[in-house]
Amino acid sequence: MPVDVVVLVAVAGLFALVSGMNDGGALLATGLKLPSIRPMTGILALVVMLALVPLATHQVALTLVERLATFEGPGGRTATAIAVLSALAVVAFLTAKGRPTSLTLALVGGLTGAGLGWGLPVSLPYVALVLGFGLAAPIVGGLVAWAVTTLLVRFSSTGGLRRWHRVGFLLQTVAYAANDGQKMLAIFMIALGFSDAPPRYTILVAVLFGLGAMYGLPKAGRTLSREIIAFRPLHGVAAELSAGSAVLGCSAVGMPVSMTQAIAGALVGAGVVRGGGRVRWYAAVKIVLAWLLTLPASGVLSAVAAFIGRGMV
Repeated sequence: MPVDVVVLVAVAGLFALVSGMNDGGALLATGLKLPSIRPMTGILALVVMLALVPLATHQVALTLVERLATFEGPGGRTATAIAVLSALAVVAFLTAKGRPTSLTLALVGGLTGAGLGWGLPVSLPYVALVLGFGLAAPIVGGLVAWAVTTLLVRFSSTGGLRRWHRVGFLLQTVAYAANDGQKMLAIFMIALGFSDAPPRYTILVAVLFGLGAMYGLPKAGRTLSREIIAFRPLHGVAAELSAGSAVLGCSAVGMPVSMTQAIAGALVGAGVVRGGGRVRWYAAVKIVLAWLLTLPASGVLSAVAAFIGRGMV
């Protein structure tokens, strides 16, 4: 097996583990105050969905592989490895500075920058379109959450809230597997040259994600469930239903968006129903600033690294 394939497969595995650490806790955080779904049950559900949903649809993975840039040419795998490592470096740096951010934004920036730096064909209009959807997802999630929270306050009892929590969590896991979660599969696609979704690779991605989620749940979950708003079970249920709906809508047109961004926007939308005082705006602003830094920082870092790497090769 060529060296560039081996390296990119290893990088793809690392990326799946880090995705579990970064995304898994965020996906489970909204329901931590409702005992309807235990954390390990939630992780198992995520693993199952990540293994099965791409068998039905993997359009978002194809968007990352084929529509942002073309990675099939000479050096494509090396450029992809640079993109992924740059994305991980930016996310690690921002997280260490207390500014959790989106791996999806980082990967889009990394792939775009590495493609440009290596001289690969890059579709800048499509990059702009993906970015537009990414920016819209948390806004749409917040607006939907405001409406959903209002309805739940009026019509849902405590028992009903538990039932809606199960529905919302299921919707959220399906949406993640149909969209944000496919960024992991996309890296394996580039590494190994397939364009479908072989079960052995969807299962591998799902297992690696699950291992990362078990490790990262406490920290990632605390960030969303405690820092953004003075959290109540109602807010978590509304965020699950709203973020899941917004992300599924983007999946239908093959647009990769960040579930963590959608959840954060939905938590803010749920929090303002009874006045903005429940929202911790300083934390929300801190996260938004991290989002704004993530894509350009990943893009510049990967472009410079790819340009240097191409010159060395």
